[in-house]
Amino acid sequence: GEPRKFDPKFRGPIHNRHCTDTVCCVIFIVVILGYIALGIVAWVHGDPRKVIYPTDSYGQFCGQKDTRNENKTILFYFNILKCASPVVLINLQCPTTQLCVSKCPDRFATYIDVQASYRYRPDQWNYFRQFCKPGFNNPRKSVAQVLRDEDCPSMIVPSRPFLKRCFPDFSTKNGVLTVANQTTFKDGRGKTRNVTDLREAANGINNVLDARSVGMKIFEDYAISWYWILIGLFIAMIVSLLFLVLLRFTAGVLFWIFIFGVIGIIGYGIWHCYWEYDHLKGIPGSDLTVYDIGFQTDFRVYLQLRQTWLAFMVILCVVEVIIILMLIFLRNRIRIAIALLEEGSRAIGYIMSTLFYPIVTFVLIAICISYWAVTAVFLATSGEAVYKVMANQTLCKYTNLTCDPETFNTTNVTKVCPGAQCTFAFYGGESLYHKYIFIFQLANAFVFLWLVNFAIALGQCTLAGAFASYYWASRKPADIPLWPLFSSFGRAIRYHTGSLAFGALILAVVQLIRVILEYLDHKLKGTQNSFTRFLLCCLKCCFWCLEKFLKFINRNAYIMIAIYGKNFCTSAREAFFLLMRNVVRVAVLDKVTDFLLFLGKILVAGGVGVLAFFFFTQRIPVFAQEAPTLNYYWVPLLTVIVGSYLVAHGFFSVYAMCVDTLFLCFCEDLERNDGSTAKPYFMSASLHRILGKKELSPKKA
Repeated sequence: GEPRKFDPKFRGPIHNRHCTDTVCCVIFIVVILGYIALGIVAWVHGDPRKVIYPTDSYGQFCGQKDTRNENKTILFYFNILKCASPVVLINLQCPTTQLCVSKCPDRFATYIDVQASYRYRPDQWNYFRQFCKPGFNNPRKSVAQVLRDEDCPSMIVPSRPFLKRCFPDFSTKNGVLTVANQTTFKDGRGKTRNVTDLREAANGINNVLDARSVGMKIFEDYAISWYWILIGLFIAMIVSLLFLVLLRFTAGVLFWIFIFGVIGIIGYGIWHCYWEYDHLKGIPGSDLTVYDIGFQTDFRVYLQLRQTWLAFMVILCVVEVIIILMLIFLRNRIRIAIALLEEGSRAIGYIMSTLFYPIVTFVLIAICISYWAVTAVFLATSGEAVYKVMANQTLCKYTNLTCDPETFNTTNVTKVCPGAQCTFAFYGGESLYHKYIFIFQLANAFVFLWLVNFAIALGQCTLAGAFASYYWASRKPADIPLWPLFSSFGRAIRYHTGSLAFGALILAVVQLIRVILEYLDHKLKGTQNSFTRFLLCCLKCCFWCLEKFLKFINRNAYIMIAIYGKNFCTSAREAFFLLMRNVVRVAVLDKVTDFLLFLGKILVAGGVGVLAFFFFTQRIPVFAQEAPTLNYYWVPLLTVIVGSYLVAHGFFSVYAMCVDTLFLCFCEDLERNDGSTAKPYFMSASLHRILGKKELSPKKA
């Protein structure tokens, strides 16, 4: 390619800034304003009470203040057995009358029995009546008509509230499912049925019946142990900090110990394979080939063959030779990678504030997620109540047609289908706004992805600017500017919002396509069209690769933006070609960094996890009295392990960004300067020493 033209006056990432990608910046600001407008429109139309409170058959919320249901907070299903039908999944509504009640039934009873005995046992009638339609008090009405008009349920079973709905109160006794210690019940229509029918019906509405008690226990565990979990995460933070600060002394040692460890283990493997191979000599059947015995499900058969051990030995020898050759030929690159890692640790030591920048990114992303979730809920609940005809007769032609409860009794539906009712079905609507709700949800998701990617980009650019100002300081640390992180953040926001938004936009488009492909794949799970599935699989794979590639390009483009202040496309192109000219160094540095940081994360999460395990299982004598008594000790333990990993990941992501920035600066330094007094190198003495005299020519990769 043609030689690059360098600015002879370049002295680091602070001077001569101008705004980049202003068009994209303007579009980004307009989109954010539009997003706020969408949130306001959704907020005006939406009503999250539709999610929080159950809705009865009359379209009223259970437990809403200043209505007749104010004290009736729980939804009761007249005939829960109907909830087992597949119609539930299609209409998302049980084809039975639903009422708001103040408490769930606590006994078995059928309408037939209660009506027969209402004269001499009025208390039973009064108890049963609270589960009938409001105002119904006519025990003389024939049972057939009562059940047809759904004035009362045909039966009630002992229930308890779950997710503000009455569900049969299940328990298992000697492995048999029971409700109030009974395994059968009368269904009020002359049949005796098994309790398992109730279970199926309850599962039709909700598959999480058992989760309630588990959920409560987990909640209790968190309530008791949150204090210790925070201490665990604090320890993880301290350990991560120590690991990073000490890397300048230990990076090389850790890496070489591991590499020689791997070589040693593979060497032992080769010896073991040879020993097994030699040991099987002369044993009958061991000289058969793998081809002779064909495919066996029991893999131990293959271990009786000499050929298997020979193959293992050959494979391990090849791997060993490859590793040793790579070490011989790439030794200089590995030394540069380790020196850059040590340099990164030094840079972080001078600019400690960078380690806490991920908190800013975390807060920004948390705001984006909250705003997106709230807007999505308001959009999803901004429909009007839709009522549909519900008929007991299976052949009624009006079933599932929309209706208006105000005028329903004047239509001829009740004449054609006696007992048909106009009941609440779901929230939706026919207006222009309601028709485009799906589009609004897509727009909501897209802008959310854009904003999250922007927050990540801003973090990467800010950190890159801070670390670049460290690299391009002639005398370290004397020439590092004051407040490097803060001034870098200011530069990124003031001059480069457009460029960061542009990079984030490209990534958001690809991510949205991936979300849509996942959605389509989920929808087409049931279909057996193998070609469609294959095509979707290919597309998903391609877009996954594209997203990975774009993330890599964007990250390096943001570093170039932080150093030079050029626009996104120029920075991306220059970063890409710079990396291509140093492709072996990039590969070696990436792998060495990934490995060391992965080792660090495992050390932090594993170390704190082991400590937490001994603490929560009360195996540390000193703290045995302090440890809380828990239902499940794995709840805080898993939280501590995952939390520690995330804390370490947060700190190490800063370090990875630091190493990447220093690497790009180092490549630029090599191409731009030649070590003469007129063009001195900016790199540290240790890097300079490793390069020696051989690689001081700027043309050398």
